[in-house]
Amino acid sequence: MAFLFNLLRNPPQPASINELDSFCIGESAGGWYARRAGRPLGDMKMDAVMALRPQVHRDFTRAFPDSVFVKTHNFLGECCNIALQTMDVTAGAVYVVRNPLDVVISMSDHFGVSLDDAIERLADKSAATETTDEHAAEFHSDWSTHVHSWTGHANPSLHIMRYEDMLDRPNRSFRELATFLGLTPPNDRLRRAIKFSSFETLKAQEQKDNFKERSEYSRAFFRSGRKQQWRSTLSSSQINRIVRDHGEQMGRFNYLP
Repeated sequence: MAFLFNLLRNPPQPASINELDSFCIGESAGGWYARRAGRPLGDMKMDAVMALRPQVHRDFTRAFPDSVFVKTHNFLGECCNIALQTMDVTAGAVYVVRNPLDVVISMSDHFGVSLDDAIERLADKSAATETTDEHAAEFHSDWSTHVHSWTGHANPSLHIMRYEDMLDRPNRSFRELATFLGLTPPNDRLRRAIKFSSFETLKAQEQKDNFKERSEYSRAFFRSGRKQQWRSTLSSSQINRIVRDHGEQMGRFNYLP
């Protein structure tokens, strides 16, 4: 999201992390649903919230005069017999996948739970958030289901990015993303957008100005940003549990230890 903001709007300095939602809409943002419902979301039943989703997604298409980017954490599926993504107003998708051995470490910090509890949640097919006045419920399912739902079938309208490639080969990784979007930015503009959206830049912004999406449980949203933290953090039994739960999808992305 930060990369696309800096690439497409081309600001003279890094875009503020607290203004990213002015460029990319959060799919679960409660205000959009409340406007449709005519009342706050917190006391609405799930089927009523879900019935609003296709209408809200169509509202998104009128948010900006040109391309509209929407961030979602939902798996590619349904709830209450209603699709979590409205395909007839969706041009394409970019899916970012990360090694679940590292995901659980970030989850533990973000949700304020133990590593074992994070591993349990990562394997929970019913994993979801609750609807509040601020957010419509998100439906994550387990890591393997989430990954397979989005990436299990060939789709020319889907671009898949490995988090680890973004770290190791940023120029190539983000050039491929730009190409997928039909863009051919000059090299200097691409490199500037990568620099402006680097983990180091985002972390420095958070340290200076805080970040409104930081969890109440963590000291920082941009905590480490490294890969293979699991090697020095997880026990052998924890690693084995994650591989047992998610080995098939891990193998597809070269994540098996």
